[in-house]
Amino acid sequence: MRRRAERPQLITDAPQSPEQELRAREVRYVIMMSLRAVCVITGAILVMVRPPWLGLWLILCVVGAVVLPWAAVLLANDKAPRADARLRNRLHRPAEVPPAPTALPRAEQAPPKVIDAED
Repeated sequence: MRRRAERPQLITDAPQSPEQELRAREVRYVIMMSLRAVCVITGAILVMVRPPWLGLWLILCVVGAVVLPWAAVLLANDKAPRADARLRNRLHRPAEVPPAPTALPRAEQAPPKVIDAED
């Protein structure tokens, strides 16, 4: 019988390893900078074709080309939030368990034991 290749079940609250976190930030940076390159190329093509609403399309391309590198650098240098600061953990708080009773009811209590030095 062949095992299916599945990701292991996460059963701990341990954070990602630094290598995994760095890799995720690098991938996010490359994707955002690729989108910036698409904005620049699209803007150049739009200038050559001169479609209707050219000004609006150029403004969107310029905003993408200017804002995306700034956001990419900020997100690439940002670490993952602490577990207690994540929104998902704030919304899914575990149900509070009522405290266990510490003393037996009065009728079931044994009389107090007296320790005397004279015995």
